[in-house]
Amino acid sequence: MAEIRYYSQEGLDKLKEELHYLKTEGRANIAKAISEARDKGDLSENAEYDAAKEAQGHHEAKIAQLEDALAHARLLDESTIDTSKVLALSIVKIRNKGNNAVMTFQLVAETEADMKSGKISVNSPIAQGLLGKSVGDVAEVQVPAGKMELEILEISR
Repeated sequence: MAEIRYYSQEGLDKLKEELHYLKTEGRANIAKAISEARDKGDLSENAEYDAAKEAQGHHEAKIAQLEDALAHARLLDESTIDTSKVLALSIVKIRNKGNNAVMTFQLVAETEADMKSGKISVNSPIAQGLLGKSVGDVAEVQVPAGKMELEILEISR
């Protein structure tokens, strides 16, 4: 059985949008590529046809993966998030005690993670170390570069 994953409304909408695109335009583009390759002659020696069929297989696998993700997706209601401790979808302001750098992250589902926009996966080592902690707590987090001590300055949603 697949694991339940929690999404924000934005993340769930992106998942549905990608699935819709793959099932409509994506499939049409693949069918067109196969048709064009088929028109080029002998299929037994047609590398373009083989490549198009392989692309179709990858495409259908991606559709199946997204359908499975949606079947096991649960929407988190951001308005009900408890800000007394760090949870999924929390926005956390932390201070690295090693270098005094202050950072703000939102803990999101793995598929929504995007460091550029300050969103980290709840499955990442940093998020795992922060989950369940409160303002003022110090989390010791093991990262590839060693151990980090992160002080929680603020929790919001």
